[in-house]
Amino acid sequence: MLYFAYAGLMDPTRLSATAPKAEFRFIAHLPETRLAFTIDGGLPTVVADPGHTVWGAVFEVPAADSAAIAAAEAEEGRAPSEQRAVDREGNKYDVVTYVDLDASDEHPPSSEYMDEVVRGARHWGLPTGWVVGLEDYGHDLLI
Repeated sequence: MLYFAYAGLMDPTRLSATAPKAEFRFIAHLPETRLAFTIDGGLPTVVADPGHTVWGAVFEVPAADSAAIAAAEAEEGRAPSEQRAVDREGNKYDVVTYVDLDASDEHPPSSEYMDEVVRGARHWGLPTGWVVGLEDYGHDLLI
């Protein structure tokens, strides 16, 4: 399975504890989506939104670790969703990511959780502008 991580499991320490055999493959984005904070506690999900994109890291996850990822994501309120991710060269991949299926009311982002997301984004080399935006979600009261 190719797993698109954009939330807390993008943090390499957390990912290796959850799915030790997951292997980083490349960074990519989900076109026509944006981050939304609809999960209680200010946790992120992706929602369809034309003109926006969400960046993340793609990992190859063996079957032995996929259940652990599903459980960790479910604990945070996300369910599996098949998506098309696009890498920097424009190649498209079928991936599994996890989203809030009942996304409705937005909550203020959790700054502690977003610190984890930023650590992962920096570690995997996501675009600088995206990382700065993630930092703003966690610490900018104007958002």
